[in-house]
Amino acid sequence: MATKSKPGEDRRRRRYELRGRVQGVGFRPWVYRLATGEGLAGRVGNDPRGAFVEAEGPPAALDRFERRLMSEWPPLVEITGKRAIELAPAGDAAFVIAPSDRAGERRAEITPDTAVCADCRRELLDPADRRHRYPFINCTNCGPRYSIIRGVPYDRERTTMAAFAMCPDCRREYADPADRRFHAQPDACPVCGPRAWLADAAGNILTPADEATGGGEAVAEAARRLAAGAILAVKGLGGFHLACRADDDAVVARLRERKSREAKPLALMVRGLAEARRLVDLDAAAEAVLASPAHPIVLAAARPGAPVSRHVAPGSDTLGVMLPYTPLHVLLFETELPGGGRLGPLVMTSGNPSAEPLCADNDEAVRRLGAIADAFLLHDRDIERRVDDSVVASLALPEPGGAPVPALFPLRRARGTVPAPIVLARETPVPILAVGAELKSTVCLAAGREAVLSEHLGDLDNPETYRNFLSAVARLQELLDIAPAALACDLHPDYQATRWARSLDLPRVEVQHHHAHVAACLAEHHLDGEVMGLAIDGTGWGPDGTVWGCELLAADAAGYRRAGHLRPFPLVGGDAAARETWRPALALLGETYGDDPPAAARDALARSDPRAVDLARRRLAAQGERALRTSSLGRLFDGAAFLLGVRDANRHEAEAPMALEAEAVRAAGGDAAALGLKPAPEPAPLPWAVAGGAGGLVLDFRPLVAGLVDGLAAGRPSGELAYAFHLALSEMLAAGTAAAARDAGLDRVVLTGGSFANRILLARVRARLRAAGLRVYIHHLVPPGDGGVSLGQAVSAAARLERDGR
Repeated sequence: MATKSKPGEDRRRRRYELRGRVQGVGFRPWVYRLATGEGLAGRVGNDPRGAFVEAEGPPAALDRFERRLMSEWPPLVEITGKRAIELAPAGDAAFVIAPSDRAGERRAEITPDTAVCADCRRELLDPADRRHRYPFINCTNCGPRYSIIRGVPYDRERTTMAAFAMCPDCRREYADPADRRFHAQPDACPVCGPRAWLADAAGNILTPADEATGGGEAVAEAARRLAAGAILAVKGLGGFHLACRADDDAVVARLRERKSREAKPLALMVRGLAEARRLVDLDAAAEAVLASPAHPIVLAAARPGAPVSRHVAPGSDTLGVMLPYTPLHVLLFETELPGGGRLGPLVMTSGNPSAEPLCADNDEAVRRLGAIADAFLLHDRDIERRVDDSVVASLALPEPGGAPVPALFPLRRARGTVPAPIVLARETPVPILAVGAELKSTVCLAAGREAVLSEHLGDLDNPETYRNFLSAVARLQELLDIAPAALACDLHPDYQATRWARSLDLPRVEVQHHHAHVAACLAEHHLDGEVMGLAIDGTGWGPDGTVWGCELLAADAAGYRRAGHLRPFPLVGGDAAARETWRPALALLGETYGDDPPAAARDALARSDPRAVDLARRRLAAQGERALRTSSLGRLFDGAAFLLGVRDANRHEAEAPMALEAEAVRAAGGDAAALGLKPAPEPAPLPWAVAGGAGGLVLDFRPLVAGLVDGLAAGRPSGELAYAFHLALSEMLAAGTAAAARDAGLDRVVLTGGSFANRILLARVRARLRAAGLRVYIHHLVPPGDGGVSLGQAVSAAARLERDGR
C-alpha cells in the first residue's frame, strides 16, 4: 500500500520504459513488491515493446526505487534498453499491476523456455505440497515460455495455457503479490491444469492421468518400462524425445535401427551433476551452463569406462549430456523402481524419424513415431512452436604462457536460448529477413538494433523440414510483428532457401556463404572495420563457380576480398563426394601424385569398389580442366579419414572428420593432450606448405597428403597419423592466416565455419595466432557452422544496403 502524502509534501511521478526480457519472468510482481515496499503509488504493466512502470511518491523513496529497479532483477530478467520520463503527479492511492497495453509496435523480447527451478523441484518432491508429483509445476522463475506463446504481450490468453481455466487455489496464488506464482501465466495444478498419460504404440491409453497428481502415476509407469528396456516417445517442452536406457547395447541398437539413425551420436539425460560427472569431464564453466536455466546439452570429453552403450556415440570420444529440465523429466529419474534404485542415464534423442522435423502434436507423434516407440508418454498442453534442445561444446583453450581458459561455444541454438535477440552494433536501415543456409537451417529477422534468430530447423533438402522452414518464417514475422523490407540469402542457386527468396518480390541481397560466417562473428563481437577471417567448412558456393570451403577473407560486414584458400582439387562425383570418402581421397591423390600414386595409396584405394574408382578416373580425365573443383576443408578431412582407414563413408554429416578427430585425441593420450594443455609425446611432424599465388595465398595440402601416404608405407599407426595430420593442418592454417593478416595490415582475426567444431583445430590455431600477436575472435552466441549463417547474412545485407544508400 502506498504511503499517504502529508500536506505540503513534495511528490513526484516518473515513468520508466523498459526493453529486453521483461515479460513472463516475474518482472511485474517483482516491481509491485519493490514499489509497495517503498510506499510508492503507480502502476506496472506489459506493452508490445516490453514493460512500463509509473511510480509516484516522495523524491527520496522514488530515487531508492529507481536504483533498485535498474540493478536488482529477478533471475530471468534481462534489460537491454531503458528510458525515464518525468510526469506530473496523478494522485494515485496505491500501486497496481495494470492490464497489458496492446497498442503500438510489438518489440517485446520473448522469453525462452526455462528449466524447472529449485523451488518448484522441491515442491514437486514434497509429499505435503499440493503439487506433489505434478508433471507441470512451474512459477514465474521457470517453465514454458516460447514454446507455448501465440502472441504478445505475454499473457495467459495468448498462450496454449488459455485452454486451462485456473482453479480457485491457483487463482489465489496468481493474484497474491507475495506468492512466487503471482502473475505466472502457465500456473496450474492437478485440479485445473494439463495432464499426462501413458499410451501404447497405437495411441490407446495404458495408464490414465490420475486425479491426485495429474499424471504422476503415468510417469512412474513410463520409468518402469524404460528400466525394463522399452523405447518411449516422451512429450516435453518443445517437442518429443525418443528415450531408452543408455547402458543397454541391445536397446540402443534397436532404437538406432527403428529410427534409421546408423551412427550419429545420441544425446543423454542424467539425474544430476553427480551422474554427469561419471560420464564426462566437466570443468566449472561446463557445470554452470549444464545447470543454467537453459539446461542445454553439453558436449564434453567422455570419461574412460563411462557406463553407456558403445552404440550411443560410436567412434566419438565425446558425449552430449543434459539434466532433466521439465518436472516430468525429474519425475522419471526420481521414480523408485521395483527392487529399489532409480533410472540411470537415458538416451534422449530428438523425437523424429531421421532427417525429419521434430514431432510436437500427440496425433502426429503417434502417426510418425508409432513404428519406433513401444509406448508414448503424452500430455494435453499444446506445443505452439517446435524447439529442439540446444547444444553447447565444452573445451579448454591454451593461452600463450598462461593457464588454459575454459570455453563454451554453441553448436545448436534452440531451447533455452531462442528467441533471445542478438544486439547489433548499429541499426539496420530497414527490416531484413535472412533465410540462412541449406543445412542446419535457421532464419533471422533483423530490425533496429536487434536480430532474432529462429530455432534450429534442420536440413532443407527434406520436404517436411522445408515446410517447417516456411512455417517458421511466417510465425517469426507474426510473433515479432515485423514485415521485412529486404531479403538476404546465400549465393548457391540450388539452396531451397535461396530459391524461395528469389521467388519473392522484395529487394534481395545475396551473401557469399563464408563471408556470412565471418559477418556473424563480427556481429557477435560488435567489430567494425576489416578483419582477417578464416572460414573453414564442407561447402559454400563461390562467385567463381567453384565450391569454396577453406577461405581467408579480408572482410568487413559489407564486403570481402579473398586473401587465400586451400589449393583446389576436383570434387569427384559432386554431392556424392560428401558421402563416399574414397572420392575426395582419389582427388587428393591425383593432385599429389598424378596418375602414378605409390603402392600404399593404391592399397588404400583398393578398399573401395574398383569399378567405381575406374569410372571416376575416366570421367575426371574426360572432364580435364572442366571438372568442378573445391577448396573444401571438410573434403580434405574426408579424404584423410579414408586413407587412414578410419571411415569409408559419412553416414551422417561430418562423421569421418569427427572420427578422425577422435582417433587423434586417443593417440595423443586424452583430450587435454590433444589440445596441447599438458606435455605429451607428439608424433613425427608431417610437411605442409603455404605459397603465394595470383589469387592470394595457397594452402597446399599436397605435402601433407604425401606425408600421410609415406607414414602408411612406413607402418605408422593410423591414430598417430591422425594426430600428426591435425597438428600439421593446424600449423598450416595458422601460418596462412598470420601471413594473410600481415600482408593486409590487419591485427584482428575471426575463426569461423563448421570445421571449427573440431577442438584440436580451434585450440591450436587460436593459440598459434595469439602467440603471433594477433587478436583472435571466436563464436560465443551463435554456432560457428551453418546455424549462424542467417545472422551473418542479415548483418552483411544491412551493411550493403546502408553503403549503397538503399
